[in-house]
Amino acid sequence: MMLCLLAAGKTTVLAASAFTLSWTHSVEKTRWEEDWRVTPAGLEIVEARVKGSGAGMEPPADAVLKDGWWVYAPKLPPRDRIVLAASGATPSGWTLCTAAGCRELGAAAGSAIEISACNGSPGASK
Repeated sequence: MMLCLLAAGKTTVLAASAFTLSWTHSVEKTRWEEDWRVTPAGLEIVEARVKGSGAGMEPPADAVLKDGWWVYAPKLPPRDRIVLAASGATPSGWTLCTAAGCRELGAAAGSAIEISACNGSPGASK
């Protein structure tokens, strides 16, 4: 599977069937992580973890506390894309990790960043 990142009009294609997206909550300064799969149906969230709770980030009722993280499996349909707004007003951007390594996204203010499953040809997203 292929993962496409669109930022500042440029598409980057990554060979990945899964990825983790993580960030620090702008108000609570608490870490948040989501595990995603790249599938023919789109991007499917597998698991989410939050290191605490607070303003706008209360874990759902079925979340389990494991090693200081609230862990749960969101019940959401596959998404065509994930859009990250890069305001520059947060302490950091997002970290996107695949089996090949990690990269930081949206640390500085700029246009939105889109993550999507590619249709197989570089530069073309679903």
